[in-house]
Amino acid sequence: MNSASIVKLHTSYILSLTFSLEGLTMTGKSKILLIDDDKNIRQTLAIVLQEEGYLVDTAENGKEAVEKSFANFYNLAIVDWRLPDIEGTVLITQLKETTPKMVKIMLTGYPTMNTAIEAVNQHADAFLIKPVDVGELLKKIHELLVMQEQSKEYCEDRIVSFIETRTKQIMQTNGP
Repeated sequence: MNSASIVKLHTSYILSLTFSLEGLTMTGKSKILLIDDDKNIRQTLAIVLQEEGYLVDTAENGKEAVEKSFANFYNLAIVDWRLPDIEGTVLITQLKETTPKMVKIMLTGYPTMNTAIEAVNQHADAFLIKPVDVGELLKKIHELLVMQEQSKEYCEDRIVSFIETRTKQIMQTNGP
């Protein structure tokens, strides 16, 4: 359990507060936003992902995806390259604004070197070709979510370390 103590010095008293960082982080199942204009693909992938234990929400276009990402937290988004109202690479940039640490996987039925380069340039974390191999998709999702969790834990450890160091500095400066 990650926890830290904050000591706040005032002129007349010392306030000591212990808290857990776990309360500030997402716990439980990972949430995935699946964005594809093809209803069959959305439904099929949603079922597969739910059977793997993920919480899945779907969107059929970019506008709906952005609205949902403002209203909900998602660990990961699976984004179709061609949507009726927006190109997938533009959408992943917009999703980065709503949830900066969301992992993004780009799917396309139109693979070219240019689409792959564009996806990477727009910070897609993975680029898969339709029809997607479900085993490969699940493996990639797992890998990316593990990396996301490790990054979150690293950040939490740095926050705890900063608070502990800063508390010691304050205590040494102001004395007991």
